[in-house]
Order: sequence, then C-alpha cells, then structure tokens
Amino acid sequence: MLTDLATADQISRVISQATAPAFLLGAVAAFISVLITRMNRLADRSNALIAIPDDDPRWAHLKSVLPRLSQRARLMNRAIEFAVVSGIFTTVLVILAFLSAFLRFRHEYGAGLMFILALSSFAASLITLWREVRSALKDIDFHV
Repeated sequence: MLTDLATADQISRVISQATAPAFLLGAVAAFISVLITRMNRLADRSNALIAIPDDDPRWAHLKSVLPRLSQRARLMNRAIEFAVVSGIFTTVLVILAFLSAFLRFRHEYGAGLMFILALSSFAASLITLWREVRSALKDIDFHV
C-alpha cells in the first residue's frame, strides 16, 4: 500500500507546478483587497449622502447621486464575487494537484480546466471593475 503513494520526485514536481497558481492566488488576494477598499469608499460616500437632511437646501441636491452609487456598488459586489470565485478555483486547483500526486491520478485535464475557470473568473472580475470605473467617470461627467 505504501508503494502506491507519491514519491519525493512527484511531490517536488507538483510543488514546482503549483508555483503559477500560487502567484495567481496572491494576485487575486491583492485584487480583492483593492476591490473591497473601493467598495468601502462607495459605501462611505453613500452613507454621507444619506445623512444629509432632506430639507437642507444647500446639500439636498447631492442625494440625486445615490441611485448611481447604488449601481456602482452592485458592480463592485459582482467584481468581488468573481474574484473570490477565481480564488476558490485556484485553491481547488492546487489541492487537486497534490491529491492527484499522492494518489497517483492523472490531473492534467482537471488542472487545465480549473486554471481556465480561475482565469475566466478573474477576467470577469476585471471586466466588471472596468464597467464600474467607466460608471465612475460618467458620474464625474454628470456633475461637471
């Protein structure tokens, strides 16, 4: 039974193959941090606008931005979700690589599929962030 387990060479190979997913996982974690910071800024801005009394003639007009901020927050939430899914796929990819080495299963197709899913989710997150940034620029144009 012990002869069926992975050798040190196989584990070493899996570790070297896990380098790219590990870098992707680090990039996804840093990207999620950026997205959450951006989302928190939107929430803070929305809360500040909501706190303005409706009967304040000098500042009440600023509340007209709230629907656009809500739309941008939904985009940011979607971008965060896609990034988290990317991180999950990447983590599963690394786990499956090690499990397949220990159990001596072929993992090339599964690893390739997981990497495609991880990168696709990451791309979807980037595209959603791009949409939110374009929306933010429209907000600037809207008020200028």
